[in-house]
Amino acid sequence: MQNTISEHTIRRTLKQMGYSSRRPHRVCTCVFLTGIILGFGLRPYKMSYREVKYFSFPGELLLRMLQMLVLPLLVSSLITGMAALDSRASGKMGGRAVVYYTTTTIIAVFIGIVMVLIIHPGRGSRDEFTKQEKIEHVSPADAFLDLIRNMFPPNLVQACTQQFKTQYGKRVVTVKVLVNETLFSLNNGSQELRREEVIPVLGTVNGINALGLVVFSMCFGFIIGSMKEQGQPLRDFFDCLNEAIMRLVAIIMWYTPLGILFLIAGKIVEMDDISEMGGQLGMYTITVITGLLIHAVIVLPLLYFLVTRKNPFVFIAGLLQALVTALGTSSSSATLPITFKCLEENNNVDKRVTRFVLPVGATINMDGTALYEALAAIFIAQVNDMDLNFGQILTISITATAASIGAAGIPQAGLVTMVIVLTSVGLPTDDISLIIAVDWLLDRLRTTTNVLGDSIGAGIVEHLSRHELCAVDTEIGNSVVEEKETKKSYQLISQESECENAKIPDSETKM
Repeated sequence: MQNTISEHTIRRTLKQMGYSSRRPHRVCTCVFLTGIILGFGLRPYKMSYREVKYFSFPGELLLRMLQMLVLPLLVSSLITGMAALDSRASGKMGGRAVVYYTTTTIIAVFIGIVMVLIIHPGRGSRDEFTKQEKIEHVSPADAFLDLIRNMFPPNLVQACTQQFKTQYGKRVVTVKVLVNETLFSLNNGSQELRREEVIPVLGTVNGINALGLVVFSMCFGFIIGSMKEQGQPLRDFFDCLNEAIMRLVAIIMWYTPLGILFLIAGKIVEMDDISEMGGQLGMYTITVITGLLIHAVIVLPLLYFLVTRKNPFVFIAGLLQALVTALGTSSSSATLPITFKCLEENNNVDKRVTRFVLPVGATINMDGTALYEALAAIFIAQVNDMDLNFGQILTISITATAASIGAAGIPQAGLVTMVIVLTSVGLPTDDISLIIAVDWLLDRLRTTTNVLGDSIGAGIVEHLSRHELCAVDTEIGNSVVEEKETKKSYQLISQESECENAKIPDSETKM
């Protein structure tokens, strides 16, 4: 009877899984196509900026809902994920995740460099670029120090809303001159000598300091896990919080198709006339898209197949809703709740893996951004007729890899870290303005690649860590049995003592 029930349950579960995995595919495809058709259908009406904002309002609501859940989901998932693993299992899983992140990022940078050197989209005249905007200058050293500062926020409450970013101010320096062994200060009238110097000033910008929260949550979760029974109340609290957030995500996912439709359609209505795009900029866009497609459609699935020996496109099909959300929101952090839901429900990835790998991946694993930054740097060199030697190309690859780690999971964060890559080889940082016109589109595509890379990484890490996870399950099962036996014997002793105490007054009354 037990075998019959279990088979029926398995059949019913598989049927439900099949239904739930096919339906989002059709919905996501329809939403994506409908958004594109609606957007291009409304472009001839020349809507004003205010009208476009009103039209895009349902999409803005979706983005706000997802961003609302990022903070509690990021903290609770990492803490529970680290606490559920012992130090040996979490160390091995973390090592595998880091190796995967490093490998895919280096491959992405290599693909970007090869594509831009083969296609050479920067050939032509610089006069084609008419639209240029002012770009904020950032020192590579200051950007690196900001990355370290954000890893260790002094105020966790502030880290929930702000992150550190060096800003630049000016100060006046008075020059003192030593003449005939006498110290004179030249500060009267025309004799006063002053000069201005630009100094770095520590400032903040709005946005979740995801890197700092990831570092704190990982350490906090590791400590809770090492506390065993003492840390159990905290583990239960964050586990319950994580489950509550995922139920909120399940509710929001009903609204997701409508929000994505208006996000995509609104951005198409808002974009500039594509026909005015110059030949160089058009070739640059095609080069970036080709590189991202090679990495997302060939490299990542091939890597998944070589490690797991499973069909990667079945795995990717379960992620379609997360990929479309990434394309619509242009933010890997905002897509994080949907990515969790798709991996755990559609692809049945272990929660301990997703809670550990996804938040870290959404913060530091940026394959699409690394590819884009390396490609864009060489494109700007081609536009300026600068021939880069092998050493400079190697420098670009290293700095693009490092800069992608520091890029925030928010729209167009890659433009900020692009300054580091350009400065490393002496390219003009002002020329970032040449590619801003198409960055809104490429930003969405590279965010989708980032999310796909994180998700496939979770699948690979789970496959490689299956033996450690089974060992942890066995240990937990044994400890639960021992705990039940201990509790049972304790209850029996307490009941006997209560009975003996209850008999004492009776004997006293008889006396």
